[in-house]
Amino acid sequence: MVDLSRVGAVFTGTAPYVISRAKIAEFADTVGATSPLHHVPEAAVEAGYRDVVAPPTFAVVIAQRAESEYIADPASGIDFSRVVHGSESFTYVRPLVAGDVLSTTVHVDSLTERAGISMVTTRTEITDDGGAAVATVVSTLAVRGEAG
Repeated sequence: MVDLSRVGAVFTGTAPYVISRAKIAEFADTVGATSPLHHVPEAAVEAGYRDVVAPPTFAVVIAQRAESEYIADPASGIDFSRVVHGSESFTYVRPLVAGDVLSTTVHVDSLTERAGISMVTTRTEITDDGGAAVATVVSTLAVRGEAG
């Protein structure tokens, strides 16, 4: 059972994520993002970036990796096999670019229970290696209760 008292918990133990050109290209190919900005360094530099740029939803890779620290914590009471993704939203200060070294802080913003389903909302703040804000990812997960 999801521990509803964890609202306000903060998790910072996930190692920094280094964005590579290869990871951006793989993600872009997976989501069908065909812009040369995701694949061709020269095109990205010509457009004013220091390297290839990640598609907007790439931040989910970083956020889900960081959220796993909370979800895997036995004190959370979350059985990942019972989790269904609810929603995700992204707010950017700047684009994610190859070479970025990004750190995360995961906040458990809300936990509610209705009809045997726990709704878990987390907010992942993503910062660069200088501590500047880069993006925020808000995720809502539905955790199905035990049957019968």
